[in-house]
Amino acid sequence: MLLFEKNTYRPFTMTILSRHVLIPCALLCLLTACASLNARKTAQIKIAQAQQEIPEDQLLDVGITVFESDEITNKRAKQEGTNLDVRKAENHFIPYHLKNTLEQSGYWGMVRVTPLESESADVLVTGEIIESNGENLTVRVVATDSRGTVWLKKKYKATVTDEDYKNTIPGQHDPFQGLYNTIANDMAHHMKKLSSDEIKTVRTISKLQFAKDFAPQPFEDYLQEGKNGKLSLNRLPADNDTMMDRLLKIREREYMFEDTINEYYEGFYNEMWPPYTDWRMSNLTERIALAQQKRSALLREVGGALLVALAVFMEVQDVHSSPALTGALILGGGQVFLSGINISKQSQMHYEALKELGESFGSEMQPVVMEFEGKKYELTGSAEEQYKRWRELLHEIYYAETGFAPLDVSPTQNP
Repeated sequence: MLLFEKNTYRPFTMTILSRHVLIPCALLCLLTACASLNARKTAQIKIAQAQQEIPEDQLLDVGITVFESDEITNKRAKQEGTNLDVRKAENHFIPYHLKNTLEQSGYWGMVRVTPLESESADVLVTGEIIESNGENLTVRVVATDSRGTVWLKKKYKATVTDEDYKNTIPGQHDPFQGLYNTIANDMAHHMKKLSSDEIKTVRTISKLQFAKDFAPQPFEDYLQEGKNGKLSLNRLPADNDTMMDRLLKIREREYMFEDTINEYYEGFYNEMWPPYTDWRMSNLTERIALAQQKRSALLREVGGALLVALAVFMEVQDVHSSPALTGALILGGGQVFLSGINISKQSQMHYEALKELGESFGSEMQPVVMEFEGKKYELTGSAEEQYKRWRELLHEIYYAETGFAPLDVSPTQNP
């Protein structure tokens, strides 16, 4: 009888034990499989390039302002996988790389990055960085022509892997090049829908907008604003209009200073490329490692809890097993659970490593000496401050020469 009970009971015990051991094992395998997943690779969109040279009078000049981003606290920066210094530098880097991308397409005239919005541009592009951490890049871009017609107002997002960093070319091919190409393609698609006359109208309105900024009274009736806020041509200045000729010369001086600013941005962009690429690669590695550690911690915590629960279940069900086995399950489960918690704490160290990156980025500009008709003007401060001051000087020069006084005390504001 005892032999019969022993022989028949053992398979029953092993069946119960096997059943309840296999359940957590299956869950552990499932979690392990999930932990092996990596970031999704985003397809690299190719840039659309003009198949033939576009006549000069059909080319539109593009102005791209320095991008903006929400003020982020240190806590939020840590959560998003970035830091304040890097985000400040990205506000300059991203628009300049977009400039390079647009130039590669061959669809545009002059493409310049400016600290502030400019009436000189035929098409104005503004942008905002929503997320950027080496793995994900999300930006919001708005492109509007001089008529006030919005070409695009979209959010662009891309996700990359470490493979995308292997084919980078400084100044030409960014890991997120597909995102930049998509923006460029969207802009080219809209531009190609414009007729030749529409393109000429856009170019003419941007000139008259600039003229109206300097001489609002003489040029106020050249443009008409509709109920929708869009501008249209009301009349054109005469071919021999001396005032318009003078203003176009001043416009060229503004272009010259914008070119000077772009030389500064180019230097900043080129110097930033190596450390920024390294930062993004390191950040991507950190993010992947962090995600793996979090999954590993979850795996250990869940696995440990299941082992402890199994031991308790066996005791409750009065399953005949070795006390040593039950004790081992509880002890092993507890150790696995604690190791998972320790890994979670260790994962915070990855965030700390990111704080040391990007501290060398800055946006201060060296003093610039500009010459206008034999007189030199020295500009100091940041690029934005110098740009504002140069605009003020151009207004002051024009008012001094023509006698047209602004209606507002500040010459940088439209009356």
